[in-house]
This record gives sequence, C-alpha cells and structure tokens, in this order.
Amino acid sequence: MTAGDARARRRGQGELEAQVLAALHEATGPVTAAWVQERLGGDLAYTTVMTILSRLLAKQAVTRERAGRSFVWSAAADEAALAALRMRRVLDRESDREAVLASFVTGLSPDDERLLRLLLAQATEEPED
Repeated sequence: MTAGDARARRRGQGELEAQVLAALHEATGPVTAAWVQERLGGDLAYTTVMTILSRLLAKQAVTRERAGRSFVWSAAADEAALAALRMRRVLDRESDREAVLASFVTGLSPDDERLLRLLLAQATEEPED
C-alpha cells in the first residue's frame, strides 16, 4: 500500500463517531476537543473532531459545558445506552418496522431470545409514570 492509498482510505462518519465516543468513555471527566484529538492520533484535524462532537451533540450522544472560552465534552450515556440509541435510529429509518424486528428476533441465539422475552415481560410489569 502506498502513502496515497493510505490517504485515500477515509474513515466513515460512523467509525469516527465510535472512536470519539470510545475516547470520551476512557476519560475520567469532561475533556476538551484537543484531548479527544490527541487520543485519536495526530492524523485527525481538530476541525474534524469538532464536527464529530457537534454531530454527536445533535444526536444527544454527548454533552458539553462551557469551560472558559471553549467547551468540555462528556459521553451522555454508557455504551449500552448508546448502542440502544443506534438500534432505535436504524429501526426508525425503515419503512417496515415489523419485518426488521422479525428479522432481528429470528437471528437471536436462544439465550438472547430468552433474555429479550424476560426484559419485555419486566418492562410491561413496570408502572407508568
């Protein structure tokens, strides 16, 4: 692979978002965009990190708070909650929700299917607020 090939291989938006979220999860508290950029390696522009953080903010996957003249960033939820959010977004984009859910359920292992049934039963038992 030549240097030109390496430059031609671009990370997808989803891949960058996952890397940024992983970096935020490693942090012990709110961090700057520069801190995230450093964790992801030197080949990523600061403006790219800011763009990804802004997109994640719009998706409510991260939070930010003012710190002086800039912002510090944190993951809004744990990995499981973020995965669930991504799953809901995929489902929301599909026109045939029933087919998507049916395909998902039929692909589950027996253990995962049992767990899903248990979780659904527990969810229906919880009182409405």
